[in-house]
Amino acid sequence: MPKPKNTFSSWRRRLAQRAVHAGWEWVRSTGAVTAERPGRLRFGAIGEHTRLAFPLGTVFGEPWIHLGSHCIVAEQVTLTAGLMPDLDLGADPILRIGDGVVLGRGSHVIADTTVTIGSDCYFGPYVYVTSTNHSYDDPHEPIGKQWPRMEPVEIGPGCWIGTGAVILPGARIGRNVVVAAGAVVRGEVPDHAVVAGAPARVVRRWTPAEGWQPPLRTPPPVPIPEGVTSEELVALSELDEEAVAGLARLEPER
Repeated sequence: MPKPKNTFSSWRRRLAQRAVHAGWEWVRSTGAVTAERPGRLRFGAIGEHTRLAFPLGTVFGEPWIHLGSHCIVAEQVTLTAGLMPDLDLGADPILRIGDGVVLGRGSHVIADTTVTIGSDCYFGPYVYVTSTNHSYDDPHEPIGKQWPRMEPVEIGPGCWIGTGAVILPGARIGRNVVVAAGAVVRGEVPDHAVVAGAPARVVRRWTPAEGWQPPLRTPPPVPIPEGVTSEELVALSELDEEAVAGLARLEPER
């Protein structure tokens, strides 16, 4: 025989759940870092409307980290400058992040020497960028005890770095480059290229003379025209394919 439902207990559980969710939203909002509310962090520079979501990942060496404006740094993103906290790294910034950069959840940017990320770069979740790699020259010494190799990393503006990609020391990625999910990038990548694999290789590239080679397999998306309201978009979404095709055949008013 089923037990009678305890309405009072269910009501208390729902109330507690709502309180927990509301409390967590308050914690996330209050714990976020901005130029106006940096908390304990003292970045070398942080632009207006830039926001680091809470909970933060590991952050140290922030006096040598410069963040541009309108950046979004998602939860659990690690940003470090220098091999360890409390080092004097000199007068110049070590980690430079341009305007409008988005760093996906759980990403790591490890700048033991110079790392530069250009404006309007978008990172998927769990991207790993590092300017340091372990060395294993001495076969008798544990690898973790050998002095690492460091090389600057540069990521040009307008890039898209896919989920789980790894950017290794010495990488120089050009402008408007797509790095496929899971790719491992080292060395130089030209502008307007798509790279994939481990190690990453150029699988597609755009040049003024030839366009995209190999050619793109799908047509480019059509942006929403200026002046279209949200109500009009909702109305369009409710039309069937035949009606949409009929609208597309209509000549614009002159």
